[in-house]
Amino acid sequence: MNSDFHNLDIIDLISERHGQLRKIAEKLWNDTSDIYISNSEWYIMSRIYKKKPTLSYVSKNVDISRQATHKFIKKLESKGLVEMMNVTNNNKEKCIQLTPLGEECFSKNEELKATLENKIAKVIGEKELKYLKVLLQADWGL
Repeated sequence: MNSDFHNLDIIDLISERHGQLRKIAEKLWNDTSDIYISNSEWYIMSRIYKKKPTLSYVSKNVDISRQATHKFIKKLESKGLVEMMNVTNNNKEKCIQLTPLGEECFSKNEELKATLENKIAKVIGEKELKYLKVLLQADWGL
């Protein structure tokens, strides 16, 4: 175990591992692609994948400020990864979806994350990884 993690409580331990894994996943993508995509952009793309949510829905359902969310969506749009369209019968609202390029990038990134997950399983064990997932998915009564 990493000695820096040894005395952490569960909240900080999960946070540290999450940050570490996100950094590795982002680097894996950016080392293999010409399109730079930040973790915040991936987070937004995951909320859009296989859906056509409204811009306001995405803004409300990501843990990023509304202004920053709009900025990230504009960046994604300029990279050709998302497109915005008018909502039927609502001139104020826009909906957003991944473009074919966005879908392709998202799928490739899922493969990279699966590779990372397999690497973790080889180190901690397949059973332990499955159990960790069960624990993280469980209702903690919070």
